[in-house]
Amino acid sequence: MKTTDAIYIPLENVESEHCALIVDKGLENVKEVNTHQVELNNQRAVITAKKYPEEAVQGAVKQIRDLGYDVTTIKQTFPVTDMSCASCAANTEAILNGQVGVVKAEVNYANTSAKVEYIPSLVTAQELKKAVQAGGYDLLIEDGNEAKESLNEIKANQFQKLRKKAISALILAVPLFIIGMFFMDMPYANYIMWALSTPMLLVFGRQFFVGAWKQAKHRSANMDTLVAVSTGTAYVYSVLITLFPDLMHSFGIHSHVYFEAAGIVIAFILLGKLLEEKAKGNTSSAIKKLMGLQPKHVTIVHEGGHQMQIAIGEVKVGDVLLVKPGERVAVDGTVVNGSSYVDESMISGEPIPVAKTAESTVFAGTINQKGSFQFKADKVGSDTVLAHIIKMVEDAQGSKAPVQKLVDKIASIFVPVVIAIAVLSLLLWVVFGGENGLAQGIVAFVTVLVIACPCALGLATPTAIMVGVGKGAEQGILIKDAESLELAKKVNAIILDKTGTITEGKPKVTAVEWFGEFNQLHQDVLYSIEKSSEHPLADAITEHFSSKANFLNQLSIENISGQGIEGNYENHTYFIGNELLVKERNIIIPEDAKQWTAAQLENAQTVVFFCNETSLLAIVAIADQIKATSQQAIKELQKDGIRVYMLTGDNEQTAKAVATTLGIDEYHANVLPADKGKFTKKLQQEGKVVAMVGDGINDSNALAQADVSIAMGKGSDIAMDVAKMTIISSDLSKIPDAIHLSKYTVNAIKQNLFWAFIYNVIGIPIAAGALFPINGFLLDPMWAGAAMAFSSVSVVANSLRLKWKKI
Repeated sequence: MKTTDAIYIPLENVESEHCALIVDKGLENVKEVNTHQVELNNQRAVITAKKYPEEAVQGAVKQIRDLGYDVTTIKQTFPVTDMSCASCAANTEAILNGQVGVVKAEVNYANTSAKVEYIPSLVTAQELKKAVQAGGYDLLIEDGNEAKESLNEIKANQFQKLRKKAISALILAVPLFIIGMFFMDMPYANYIMWALSTPMLLVFGRQFFVGAWKQAKHRSANMDTLVAVSTGTAYVYSVLITLFPDLMHSFGIHSHVYFEAAGIVIAFILLGKLLEEKAKGNTSSAIKKLMGLQPKHVTIVHEGGHQMQIAIGEVKVGDVLLVKPGERVAVDGTVVNGSSYVDESMISGEPIPVAKTAESTVFAGTINQKGSFQFKADKVGSDTVLAHIIKMVEDAQGSKAPVQKLVDKIASIFVPVVIAIAVLSLLLWVVFGGENGLAQGIVAFVTVLVIACPCALGLATPTAIMVGVGKGAEQGILIKDAESLELAKKVNAIILDKTGTITEGKPKVTAVEWFGEFNQLHQDVLYSIEKSSEHPLADAITEHFSSKANFLNQLSIENISGQGIEGNYENHTYFIGNELLVKERNIIIPEDAKQWTAAQLENAQTVVFFCNETSLLAIVAIADQIKATSQQAIKELQKDGIRVYMLTGDNEQTAKAVATTLGIDEYHANVLPADKGKFTKKLQQEGKVVAMVGDGINDSNALAQADVSIAMGKGSDIAMDVAKMTIISSDLSKIPDAIHLSKYTVNAIKQNLFWAFIYNVIGIPIAAGALFPINGFLLDPMWAGAAMAFSSVSVVANSLRLKWKKI
């Protein structure tokens, strides 16, 4: 695409001339954009680029979103094949980000995937595939499940091939090592080693040379380049020594051959790759477990009770399915017949089976216990809770932690820098090495290329993230991205919503006190008004009176903002609400009613007043029970040095009683939704790293503002969409667990990066011959190959330790 070509960016929610003007004005701030215009009728922005069209599109999209509007894009995760190291991931990412229409691309070497956000009218998945293929890699763009199956099949085949190559190379490596180390002077030793090493390089190690050639054609380099150049150099040098010893002597080269180094390096690297692939497979075991939770076949119950087995893919919404004892629930649904206990631990992390009767909700992947029941399918396929969990875990495992950005930059220049160091080592040896300078320079050149491997760097962060996210999912903690997992350990202030977070979120009437003579009509009026109300506490009251009162049809109601509700029946007006409603209507509260109210408030009860135009008729006490695990969870957070705050829209007395019970020093009552966001921002301005925990729509503002946002899984979908973490069981004790998991994961990342960096910082100078002037030590390429293989495996193994860590 030329810089003079018009680029059309599809817009969303630009609904007026004023909006279009704002966007058009905003595009002036994008330095990569040359000309711009917003077409309101076509809902698009038309731009031209100054130099790089892809950067102009990315800059324009960012600016449009910063202004509060959006661009029509597609977000997809594609499996990537033919990557051999972190440099490959960096190259693939650069290729994708260089395509006009790609808003953002992230490539993860650990799970071989590319997360791409692109504008479909500017670039297609097929075009992305072609671009990646041109770079020497490949992108699988089939449908989600097909792509996964293709990738799994490719990985399985590649693993089997790698296994055969590694075993074959190791078999040949044994005699090669023995001859090279102990029988160098035996007759025809060089020719025997040549014969042994040739298939090791050209057959079992062919992939490295093919990969290096592909990279060379595209003027890039990766680990294959390092392996091919190093082993190829040692091999060719050894062949020349073997075939033309006199000619080499005439050039002053008196050295033994390095067939054993070249061959054994290939064997060690193949072994390292085999162990690395096996270990990497274990990092995604959580996903495999989750995917294995859904049965392949189900029993459908037709009208008349006829039963038959069908494939899971044939289940439709509304079908009635039978679950027998010990079977897994296939899809999400509602129980219509029968009862049982269901083990939901694989989704919620809670070990105690949950009772299921008619109207109960059941989830895909959970295990039925002793009873059997029939349920109606409500959500199937990708709509089930299990499918959403799998998708969220996959996305999180493929996301990048902030620290990965630095590692990516290093990986992108790592191979060229290593090649430069190797060439410099060779030149220094030739100039200052004396009689054997060339031979020792070649050894140093080969060893530097062999020992330096970007794989350990590339695996350090993503493997720890993959294991950490998987561990969280197994414990009922869903983590949306790596950034929140990395940041959670820094949290020093946590804000808790009360209702549904600290408490059960299911208010119940605990007491009703009537003043004056009890009147059935008054009870019917109270029930009927609350039945028509949308207030959260109304359900508790209607449930309490449902069996005692009658619904009155000839009733008109009107909400009184911030106070309650007013009802009119047979020319009489009734009021239900808070104390402010009573006071503003000059209704006198008797002394005994005041005492009764005070006693309820002290016990964390919410009180609702019911009165007519002249007098108080009744007071209803409502309580929302504190969750059994809340107190211990809050104590644990405080023990970890985290300041706990409670915000609630409830009254002061109730808030104080709950806070006192739980040992929370700072709480705020009568808080509006907007105030929660402001309070979060205030704490951040004080330098605190803030986590917000909530479950309702009214918490979404604060959740969006917080550094780490945590939603309770039984709350609203909006809260869960906004939050970066979700506690499926709504158990507050999972919050400290999530923070501990963050600490362990970040520690594993730091350890991995330390060893990856220190390995290269120490290994490369030793390989170049830094110790030779001191003690005459020059590292053999063979052992450099073993060290390189060990570095990658050790990093993945360290990440896997998280799986057995108790959080």
